[in-house]
Amino acid sequence: MTVRARLLALGLGGAVLAVSACTPVASVEFDTVDPGNQSRASVSAEPSGEKKVDPGQRITVVATDGQLANVTVMGPKGKLKGDISADGTVWTAKRESLAFGTTYTVEATAIDSRGVPTTTTGSIRTKEPRAFIAAVVSPRADATVGVGMPITVTFNRAVKRKADVERALVVYTPEPLEGAWSWNGDTQAQFRPKEYWPADIDVTVAINLKGLETAKLVYGQKDTETTFHVGPSMITKVNAQTHTATILREGAAIRTIPITTGKLGFETRSGVKVVVSKERTRVMDAATGGTEESDPEYYNLEVEYAMRVTYSGEFLHAAPWSVGSQGRDNVSHGCVGMSTENAAWLYGLTNVGDVVEVTGTSNVQNLGNGITVWNETWKQWLEGSETGAVMTVAAPVTAPEAPQEGGTAPESSDGTPGGPDGSQAPQDAGVDQGTGVQQTSFAQR
Repeated sequence: MTVRARLLALGLGGAVLAVSACTPVASVEFDTVDPGNQSRASVSAEPSGEKKVDPGQRITVVATDGQLANVTVMGPKGKLKGDISADGTVWTAKRESLAFGTTYTVEATAIDSRGVPTTTTGSIRTKEPRAFIAAVVSPRADATVGVGMPITVTFNRAVKRKADVERALVVYTPEPLEGAWSWNGDTQAQFRPKEYWPADIDVTVAINLKGLETAKLVYGQKDTETTFHVGPSMITKVNAQTHTATILREGAAIRTIPITTGKLGFETRSGVKVVVSKERTRVMDAATGGTEESDPEYYNLEVEYAMRVTYSGEFLHAAPWSVGSQGRDNVSHGCVGMSTENAAWLYGLTNVGDVVEVTGTSNVQNLGNGITVWNETWKQWLEGSETGAVMTVAAPVTAPEAPQEGGTAPESSDGTPGGPDGSQAPQDAGVDQGTGVQQTSFAQR
């Protein structure tokens, strides 16, 4: 069938491409080569313009007052594959983005309703990046965490186009739920649901940075996905006035145990804490906090079943030396102490990311000293977001397999690792290998 017969059979309309609002577009300047009988059809391509364009775009070629008969787009690796729409007016490349610092040549032929063709040629030039940006996600792939663990994305370079980056960070859960990203400076964004995570779900974080300009001439080079698991709901409610800790698992109280918290001058902080790390045994040395060995408050002890909740050194742990005071008085240096038997039991049920809610003291939990995202109201949390509250995306029935992550954690602007709550961890900070959560070595017993 001739091209003219094909056009007559299809019934040519004057369709014009309706470009989605989320697709960056512009127009290329083409040289037109027409036969003696001037064609009424015209061709344009997106993206375009005399200036170099962002590479994070997909090429489209559009015929106006005609239909496309042939489209050839040549890139650095040869001809780009693409599809022509059913009405013959739009050719769309299969590739979602373009290569950096590259010229693409476009040649397209369109035919008007009379069968008169017109051929246009042009080029598209993409920008050369000044640098690439990379991101590290916590929790790490395949980790199991508690319902209080936020998602933390740490970038190795400052992000200036925060709204664009927030839109490129997509969270998948089995059922949609409300949450929001919030920024700690220019190098770290955190996501938390409005309420604690639902128990026993998989969460996937898609980092869609490929071709995205995050600052002037700084681009993402690839897309990545990370999937972790949220375990059972475990919330420990510590009451410094009654000297008890009530443990709720899946919403039901399963045990109330006698405890001791910080004494006068060393009061435990009241607020919502999250377990940052777990250690079967740990040496707690008051000297790391600046206490001289000659000070009556100095201590150097090895403790068992240590569960850290602040960077400054608050733990839940076994304290057999204070069993006589547990349930009666507060005698610690800020930690929540309990019998060895109770500590071993709680340690065995606890995941990093489980919640510890402390009440009954006048010492308020300070932001950034641990994972403290739940100490901000929802309104306060949204103040740190460029795009506001969003709904997570319903994940497919079979969760996508998370790719292996490589490389080292990016550094903050001053060259030191950042804590998972946006604070700068002390100089002796380490990383929990199971979840990628920062931890420090100072301890309060």
